[in-house]
Amino acid sequence: MEAYKALALQTTCHAINALSPLTARVRILENIHRIERQIEASKQFIGHDLRLVVLPEYFASGFPTGESFALWQEKACFEIGGKEYEALSALAVQYDIYLSGNVYELDPHFPDLYFQSSFVIDPQGTCILRYRRLNSMFAPTPHDVWDKYLEIYGLEGVFPIADTELGRLACIASEEILYPEIARCLMMRGAEVFLHATSEVGSPLLTQKGVAKLARAIENMAYVVSANSAGIAGIDIPFASTDGLSKIINYEGLVLCEAGYGESMVANATIDINALRKHRQRPAMANFIARQRFELFAESYQTHSFYPPNTFEAQKPDRQVFLQNIQGAINRYMEAEA
Repeated sequence: MEAYKALALQTTCHAINALSPLTARVRILENIHRIERQIEASKQFIGHDLRLVVLPEYFASGFPTGESFALWQEKACFEIGGKEYEALSALAVQYDIYLSGNVYELDPHFPDLYFQSSFVIDPQGTCILRYRRLNSMFAPTPHDVWDKYLEIYGLEGVFPIADTELGRLACIASEEILYPEIARCLMMRGAEVFLHATSEVGSPLLTQKGVAKLARAIENMAYVVSANSAGIAGIDIPFASTDGLSKIINYEGLVLCEAGYGESMVANATIDINALRKHRQRPAMANFIARQRFELFAESYQTHSFYPPNTFEAQKPDRQVFLQNIQGAINRYMEAEA
């Protein structure tokens, strides 16, 4: 497998919150076409071996800031196979890249909800991976409709892997980098490159997510390609609060490249899957995959539950329910500690 270049494209997110649903749809397509021009220029600069591009979270629309579920569905959510995905697919074909990002998405099986979905589109324009975020403060997740979701998609649909010419790709959404079980479940299924679309605090100090990116790379012996936003325009949160530090980390936890602040293509580096596979085959202290003993932990996970599943199977979606669930989870683990 030939080595190739990957890019964590650090670009500004232009939020659509203040716009009408019709205007918002126009802005989303404008956002995609703007990114297309940035990818074209980046490929010209980096080289034709640029084969993988990861976009930041919220690149298309920003995030809901009080809109009802129904209004956000109308304004911002992609239909599977809709014109927004068509535009992204055309981009992947035009520049012969694997393209990954994170968007809000509708699912006809769950008409009252939307999911925050990470995707991978191949150079033929086909969406070959769709991962729905599993931990979120205010967005519905598959866990909120867990039984029905498993019935439709199965556990492999919860933790999907794309086996490609660039290695085995998997997606982790935003703050989920802080939850080691997600990366671990993906690694168990063969993941070699974690594609991390995020929009997070950028700071000269080491951030929580900064620590987590290094940890997920080391403990899973995997690449992390993490694309942060270059600020979010169009909302009241200070623009540059989520700006900077997009990076690529290798399977030993070494940061190969890192962007500063502002829009940037600096976070690009070579991905060598052959080297990763050779590293994973070394019988050594640093082979954290081979030395892990999963049976030690299985019973603890099976016998403890703090955050309840299936929240939205019995009631209509409401953001207040998320806060109630978190308070309930706090009560349960406080009781467990007593």
